[in-house]
Amino acid sequence: MGRRRTPGLRREEVAQLCGLSSTWYTWIEQAREVSISAGALAAVASALRLSRAERAYLFDLAGKRDPERGAAPLPHHATAQVQAAVAAVAAPAYALDRCWDVLAWNAAAADIFRGWLDAPGVSGGAGAAGTKNLLRYIFLDAGARTLIQDWESRARRVVAEFRAECSAYLDDTPVRALTDALQRESPVFAALWSQQDVVEREGGRRGFHHPERGDIDFAQVTFRLSGHDDVKLVMLLA
Repeated sequence: MGRRRTPGLRREEVAQLCGLSSTWYTWIEQAREVSISAGALAAVASALRLSRAERAYLFDLAGKRDPERGAAPLPHHATAQVQAAVAAVAAPAYALDRCWDVLAWNAAAADIFRGWLDAPGVSGGAGAAGTKNLLRYIFLDAGARTLIQDWESRARRVVAEFRAECSAYLDDTPVRALTDALQRESPVFAALWSQQDVVEREGGRRGFHHPERGDIDFAQVTFRLSGHDDVKLVMLLA
């Protein structure tokens, strides 16, 4: 067998790796009006060894939601970077993962969220009762109702924000376990969750009834971690 004139896989070989027929794969390459599932697109991305950015672009072009979007766990070095970034911020700051478990927080944030972020944490898995989870705090900790100004309005909004953010992975085991547990343990969360409202997470003023400093408010700003859009850094600016 002679050497190939050009490097890379032949179209037929890519199709075989994807589990697709050569004809079907050819139509995909030619951008014909064919119906392709997210799973088939994922197979194409894997066969072509696309980078994270290339994979995201492929799904964007196809108008499909990547089933593995954000699924990879945060590498240890990235977790350390998130912790370092939060510690370097002078303003109150904390980082949340997909389940809104708190990955890191600084002393300024702990001073605001007394009884929560300043309390010892217990490792219990994503969204578990032993972790520092923002949703569990808001709906299951009586201190949150005292601390957060206009608690009812904020509670309604955070549920809609969470549903919008995790819409791509509502069936992920940790997310499902969290929402199921909250529906059992909090009638308020259950009622709000059943409404299926979705809103985009946004900034704005966040007010607190601090036990020592009185009424204080901040402008909330949120940034997302490059390559892990389900990880976000939240800062409260005076």
